[in-house]
Parts: sequence; structure tokens; C-alpha cells
Amino acid sequence: MADSGDRPEPPPDSPEGPADPATHALLASAVDAWADAIVANDAERIAAFMADEWVIVSESGITDRDTFLAYVTSGDLTHSAMRAITPPRIRVHGDTAVVTARITNTAHYGGDRFDADEWTTDIFVRRGGQWRCVLSHITPAAPPEGS
Repeated sequence: MADSGDRPEPPPDSPEGPADPATHALLASAVDAWADAIVANDAERIAAFMADEWVIVSESGITDRDTFLAYVTSGDLTHSAMRAITPPRIRVHGDTAVVTARITNTAHYGGDRFDADEWTTDIFVRRGGQWRCVLSHITPAAPPEGS
């Protein structure tokens, strides 16, 4: 359970064969660009990374795409920082990709500031040559042992 997936060596190949380096780079870049859009609080840019059926699962339950984007558009939800603190673990299985990373972020919701250290998993699907996220799952990261 202590394995974070954060290794200096390349990840093992999937049973389907070696990962395509171009696809890996494209997905890693998309995750970074999506984080930039979130910090810019730009609902239109954020939406470009989401499939219509996208949902986020968190400790508060399931939030759909339209609700999430409405929070951003209204200014009720903003982010001032978002940074990956582990390299993304990317696994591609045909037209589906699983991207997991540890992320720190600072959000503001309803006038309150929230600093988070979370493990995030995003499920992307490739449709018409474009990768779009269909599901994001976040869970708080455990504090380091001894803290």
C-alpha cells in the first residue's frame, strides 16, 4: 500500500505491449494544459478537456460537468494553484487511458480557501482522434509517516 507509483525507472509495459511515447506525451501535456485552464478559472478552456458525460468523484460525492462548470463560471469556485508533485502514471488500453498523479492545489469555494494534497485519477477516452476525460476521481493523500 505504500507504493506511490513514483519511480525513477519507466513504468512496466501494459499487457497490450509497449506504451506509445507520442500518446504518453500527448496525455501528459493535456493534463498540464487542463491544470493551467483550471488555475486560469476559464470554464470554456476547462470544458475542452471534458467529455459531455464527465463527472468528478470526491469525498462530497459525484458532481457532473454542467454543475462543475457553472461553479467556475459564477466565480463560486476558483483555483489559484495546481501542481503535480509526482509524474503522471499513464496507462493506455486501446482508446482508454488512465492517468494518476499526486496533485496539490489551492481552491476557493464560497469565500473559503481550501489547500489540498490529493491523489487524482482521470479516465480519458479517445473519440474522433481527441482525448477527453470522462471521469475524475480525487482522494486526499495520506500525510507522511511520522507527521
